[in-house]
Amino acid sequence: MRDFYPEDARIQQYIFETWARTAESFGFERYDASILEPSALYKAKGAENEEMVNEQTYTFTDRGDREVTLRPEMTPTIARMVAAKQRELSLPLRWYSIPNLFRYERQQKGRLREHWQLNCDIFGSDHITSDIEIIALANQTLINFGLSSDQFVISINDRALMERMYKAIGLNQNQIIDLTRLNDRRNKISFTDYKTQLNKITNDGTLDEEIILLLDKSDEQTDVIIGLEELGITNVTFDKSLARGFDYYTGTIFEAFALDDEGKPTGRSLLGGGRYDDLTKLFNQESVSGIGFGMGDVTLKDLLVEKDLIPKSVKQTGTDLIIIPMSAEQNLEAQKIALELRTCQLSVMTDLSTRKVAKKFNDATKNGAKYAIVLGKSEIETGKLTLKNLHNDDETTGYIEQIKLKLK
Repeated sequence: MRDFYPEDARIQQYIFETWARTAESFGFERYDASILEPSALYKAKGAENEEMVNEQTYTFTDRGDREVTLRPEMTPTIARMVAAKQRELSLPLRWYSIPNLFRYERQQKGRLREHWQLNCDIFGSDHITSDIEIIALANQTLINFGLSSDQFVISINDRALMERMYKAIGLNQNQIIDLTRLNDRRNKISFTDYKTQLNKITNDGTLDEEIILLLDKSDEQTDVIIGLEELGITNVTFDKSLARGFDYYTGTIFEAFALDDEGKPTGRSLLGGGRYDDLTKLFNQESVSGIGFGMGDVTLKDLLVEKDLIPKSVKQTGTDLIIIPMSAEQNLEAQKIALELRTCQLSVMTDLSTRKVAKKFNDATKNGAKYAIVLGKSEIETGKLTLKNLHNDDETTGYIEQIKLKLK
C-alpha cells in the first residue's frame, strides 16, 4: 500500500483535478461507490477473469460471514449500479469516477497493489459514435497533461470482428477464449513462448502460422478509426493482436501507449477499455450497452515525471503568504495576524521555526509563496506591517486593514 508525503499528494491532486476537469468538459458526471463489494460480483459469468479473481484480489470473510473483496476494478460496480436503477435513469449516461483499487499481485514498475484510476463510461448508446467519443476523451485526457499526439499511440481492435475471423479459420469457442487470453500477454513473453502456448491451444502448426499472419497484418481501417481521424485524432492504429484481459468485452477495445524517440510503443499501457454490451444482464434480464476506459495514476505519474510534465507550481506548497516572526516571542502575534489575513481568501502560514530570518525568506521563496511579512517588536508596537512581494521584491507598508486591501 502507498504513503503520500506532501509533494506526492500535490502531484496526485493535480492528476485527479486534470482527470475531473477533462471528463466534465465532455459532459460526464461524477459518481462513486463502496470500496468493498461482494466477492460474487467478480466471480459472475461474464465478469470473470480467472487470474484476477483467484489470485489477485484482497478477498476475505467479514464478521457477518460474508465473502467480500476490495474492488480490483470499477466496471462491474458501475454495471451493478446502472442495472439497479435502470428504469429511473435517463439514457445515455456519461459517468466518471476516480476510485481507489486493489490487486494482490507482484509489484513492479507501473504496477502496485494499490492505485487510483480514472474511469469513464457511456451507458445506453450502442452507436459507433459512442466508441469514437470515449476514445476521443481518453486522447484529450493525455493531451491535457501536456503530452503531444506524437508522444503516444492509441491501439484499437474489435472483439466481435476478431471472433468472426477466428471462427472463419476453424477455431471453436473455447479456443477463441484461450487465444484471446494468450494474446493479452503476447507482448510480455518471447515469440518462442507465444508459439509454444499457441500450439497447445490449436495443436496445429499450420493453423498457428495462419493465426500469426492474421494478427500481424494490421493495415486495415475500421469505422472507429475513420471517425477519430475525422475529429483530427490521427495517432491511432488498428492492432488485431490487442486483446484486453477481461471476458466481458463485446466489441471495440483499445489501449494507449507512450512512444519512444523512434516512435515505438514503450512500457505498460497508459489506459485501456472497450465495449461491454452484456454486463448489466448479470443483475437483471435487460442489457444496457456500455463502453468505457480506465487510466491508472501509477503509470501516468511515471510518464509525467519522465517527460518533466508536472508543472512547477504543483511541486510547491502553494501557500500565498508566510508571516515570519523575528523570534519565538512574536509567534502568537503572528498567528493573530494570520487569522485576520485569511479573511482575504488566502492561505496564510506562520513560520514557527527557529531558523534565521534570511533562511526563512529563502525557504518561503523556494516553496512558491507569493508574499511575506516579517514581524518583530517594532511591527507589534506600531501596528505597521510591511508586505513583501517575493516575485518582484515590491513592498507595501501600512496597518493591517491597508494590507488587507492590497491583498484583496
